[in-house]
Amino acid sequence: MLYGRGMLSASTHADVLIRFGHALSDPTRARILLALSESPSYPAELATLLDVSRSKLSNHLSCLRGCGLVVAVPEGRRTRYELADPAIAHALRDLVELVLSVDPRYCKAAPIAGCC
Repeated sequence: MLYGRGMLSASTHADVLIRFGHALSDPTRARILLALSESPSYPAELATLLDVSRSKLSNHLSCLRGCGLVVAVPEGRRTRYELADPAIAHALRDLVELVLSVDPRYCKAAPIAGCC
């Protein structure tokens, strides 16, 4: 199957989704991604916006960098964070709209651990 990045195997597609799912599995990381989808930001600003400690924020940013979803852009003595690709912001918006459009009764019909 072709998906704009060349021929990838089904297991590679699954690995990509698992990595994205891992990033979204933590509320703080999800909020960081949503904040960065609005505009790039600095750690101190993100920590204040999300009401988390800077050390906790640093750990989450490190995870998101490891997942390949955010990049650190050095600016002199500061570092700005932004989404690694503008398509991530689009994907996040689409995912939120999709989840909000799904009837919550379906979630109860086939419960998943931690869901609903």
